[in-house]
Amino acid sequence: MLGFRRKKTGFFENILERNVLLPAEDSKQGMDFLVAFLGEIRPDHTKKKKNPDVNLQSAIRQLYEHKLILANLQHAFLSQLTQAKLTAALTQSGIPLARNFWQEFFSRIRHKILPPLQDENDLLYVLNVIFHKKNDYEWIEAIPRKTWIHFFEAIGFSFNAREGSLKEELLRSLKILSFQVAQLGLEKEVLDYLPENVKDRNSPFVLQNYKVHELESLLLWNEEKEAIISASVHLKNMIDQCYELIEHIREGYSEKGASLHQTYILLILTNRLERIQLLADALDTDGKFDMGRLVDIFRLLVRNEKRKNSIREFLSQSTGYLAYQIAEHKGAKGHKYITSTRTEYWWMIHSAMWGGFIVSFIAVFKNLLGKLQMAPFPLGFLYSVNYSIGFILIEETKSTLATKQPAFTASVVARSLDSRTMEGEPDLNNLAVTIARVSRSQIASFFGNLIIVFPLTYCLAWGFDLLFGYKLSEGDAAAKLLRDQHPWQSFALLYACFTGVFLFLSGIIAGYVQNKIQYGHIRKRLIKHPALHLSMSPKRLEKLASYIEKHSGAIIGNIALGFFLGFAGVMVKIIGIPFDIRHITIAAGNAAIGTYGIGIEHIDPWYLLTVFWGVIGIGFINFLVSFSLAFIVAVKSRGIHLSQYPQFFRILWKYFRRFPMDFIRPSARVHEPE
Repeated sequence: MLGFRRKKTGFFENILERNVLLPAEDSKQGMDFLVAFLGEIRPDHTKKKKNPDVNLQSAIRQLYEHKLILANLQHAFLSQLTQAKLTAALTQSGIPLARNFWQEFFSRIRHKILPPLQDENDLLYVLNVIFHKKNDYEWIEAIPRKTWIHFFEAIGFSFNAREGSLKEELLRSLKILSFQVAQLGLEKEVLDYLPENVKDRNSPFVLQNYKVHELESLLLWNEEKEAIISASVHLKNMIDQCYELIEHIREGYSEKGASLHQTYILLILTNRLERIQLLADALDTDGKFDMGRLVDIFRLLVRNEKRKNSIREFLSQSTGYLAYQIAEHKGAKGHKYITSTRTEYWWMIHSAMWGGFIVSFIAVFKNLLGKLQMAPFPLGFLYSVNYSIGFILIEETKSTLATKQPAFTASVVARSLDSRTMEGEPDLNNLAVTIARVSRSQIASFFGNLIIVFPLTYCLAWGFDLLFGYKLSEGDAAAKLLRDQHPWQSFALLYACFTGVFLFLSGIIAGYVQNKIQYGHIRKRLIKHPALHLSMSPKRLEKLASYIEKHSGAIIGNIALGFFLGFAGVMVKIIGIPFDIRHITIAAGNAAIGTYGIGIEHIDPWYLLTVFWGVIGIGFINFLVSFSLAFIVAVKSRGIHLSQYPQFFRILWKYFRRFPMDFIRPSARVHEPE
């Protein structure tokens, strides 16, 4: 029996000193070797082993330099693959189960209290023994995908599935996955959303099952290599067609909507198709193997085994499915808020100026309502109606309110790194370019809003004074309006954070409602509604139904934002807690009214300048909080962990250093990050 415990001389030195080759048939020794080998890669608190990526690269060098270590590692892997059962790992682990939320939720609670028995001959048991620490998935995901690919290539990792138990395990797994894909492809939520020319005949989701059967027959009869390769190519082509149909359904989200169940089915389909591709690669005997796909599934298996009973992980995944469909609707609208050309940039400023025009009247009416002697609740209701009408007017006139952008543009930013089109890796260069475009678009809209709000509101306050003989606000009330926007004489910046949360929530509500409108076919149902059909002309009914379909989400979102902001200001009077909101354009309007009320000649210029920078700070925090929350949801919905990609910040910094003005205004030439 060989011992593989680390000694002072080191694990690799011990192997070389012993100069013994592991038998490929001994699974116990093979497992001990793998545990010890991965112990060399697992990070610890010592300086030499703190970085898992560096540790793995060092181990790869050992494999290239010492054939004995490489041979032992190959035999250790082989001992597990040939003697362990692979079916459960390949067909279940890491793939959400097709059962409802509460079944899965309570199942995890039961297994958290009393873990289920695990077959010691199962590959999942092997994974749990090798990666025995509960946070092992973290350092595995921290190592870049390319390094893992290099590692498996260094081992010479390949399958010889022409004979033996390994072929049987792979074929069994392939058939199970194939039947599951065919079944899911016939679900109503998938079948009804396929193109018309596919509905009329068997879809690729069904036809791939015939190709799997053909490949299985050739392998069992040990047919010629060329025939097996040809059958495998046909199967892979069919899988590619399945992916195209999934993308077709997802691209229709903005037009047709999506349900949580449909999103869930598409996720399961995608995961199972990935496994089929991996198995077809392993069985086709063409000598080529997609290491990237193997690495993706390897990392997924380890994460799932370490987190399989985690309630938090399950809730995170489940909200991610819902977030994806909401994010898609927000992203579809978000494109109009991102400028690529100078023409679009100036249009954004022009649109924001009209938005600022409407906000000036909102600010004036809000201050007039404040003069009413009313109880807090009805006053909050009137504030909310005022805000809601103003926001709806901005929406209907196609004007722009700067703070409404982040909740929608964040989804576009997340879509720019969509890993579905990048073979498992987010497009970080595209993300950097998109962030630059969002930055300049946001600056343009802030500029357009503020260049109108302050002077116009000041003029409206002056006109009100001329018309009625008294000021909108004066004395202590006017001073309070200025002090409320001061960055350190008030809680303005903290309240701006609350506003950012409300902006984010209103975007979520708008996306959710719009999705339900689309998926529920509300337009067609209204047109065919018996009462409406009799009481309205077809043309008017068509117009009404189309309007509801296109604008319901935005209207509900604006009403929600209006009530969030309207009642926030009176919360302190209702429940006695210091809670309020600060919105950049409303804050600018209030500052203008306060300035006129006191008289600009009576205000210290430095104080006024500080208030101005307080308003800018309020806008920045509004944007930062709203964008960050929306971006986190959109990224999470895609299953991407940006913590795994620290190189993104280097890419963004280099891009900013080379082309800083791209973040402020569009350049004549298109610049790409290095």
